[in-house]
Amino acid sequence: MEHSRIAVAGASGLIGSALVRSLRADGHEVVRLVRREPRGGDEVRWDPERGRVDAPGLTGCDVVVNLAGAGVGDRRWTPEYKRLIRSSRVLGTRTLAEAAASLPEPPRVFVNGSAIGYYGDTGDRITDEDSPAGEGFLPSVCVEWEAAAAPVREAGVRTVFARTGLVVAREGGAWGRMFPLFKAGLGGRLGDGRQYWSYISLADEVAAIRHLIEHDTLVGPFDLTAPEPLTNSAITEAMGRVLHRPTPFPVPAAVLRMALGEMAEDVLGSQRVVPKRLLESGFVFTHPGIDQAIRAALD
Repeated sequence: MEHSRIAVAGASGLIGSALVRSLRADGHEVVRLVRREPRGGDEVRWDPERGRVDAPGLTGCDVVVNLAGAGVGDRRWTPEYKRLIRSSRVLGTRTLAEAAASLPEPPRVFVNGSAIGYYGDTGDRITDEDSPAGEGFLPSVCVEWEAAAAPVREAGVRTVFARTGLVVAREGGAWGRMFPLFKAGLGGRLGDGRQYWSYISLADEVAAIRHLIEHDTLVGPFDLTAPEPLTNSAITEAMGRVLHRPTPFPVPAAVLRMALGEMAEDVLGSQRVVPKRLLESGFVFTHPGIDQAIRAALD
């Protein structure tokens, strides 16, 4: 890909900050969307909740990547926080999509974050992009999240949805909280451990987003998960194996529900999601296996 001007919303998050580093290392000009007063020419102010963005600051951007949204696992799911999870994604996407569509020269591609939460609990059934949306809170959020990109899609901009799985990283997300526990020898399976987890290394996540940006024929939803999802029990064993620690402390489902409330159902739910369209597009994973993904996070 030739050197491009790329706008990134959610640039301070786990995935966004890694993506910005990767793009800048390859010489791309990255514009970060921020909610405060800009501190330099590489920042553009926006207020997604109020539908405001400094659209002139996006002029010349031929790529827009939207990864903004309140962390799903950051807090207990109170009614207020659930509203924030939804509004931060839906309003942010709509605001950015409308701004991008209104530019004299709209971007050539709009990559919008999404999640495999779109599919809901799928048990042990292999699930891919052809599968329907599930039922419940997270599926409904994901459906609205993707639909909010309609303005830019209707403007003729190639629009891609990155349905991300569990990112294996020390810096944040679910794995960021797991690593210290397992390192201390306090790790263990969650519930009965039979639920499938669809994971992806942070490096592969960034590479996959860049793949979606760079290939002009790719449009619509793409699952960003490693090729072979594993059960929570298998992942627990891998964490113990790579970290050389015992994993003797299973957490019963009842305890999870007491500690996490409604969010526990997401932790205990099963998603056996495979990256069918990503593989068909020629993407090659650097860390296809769980041991590789864990080691990459430790490195």
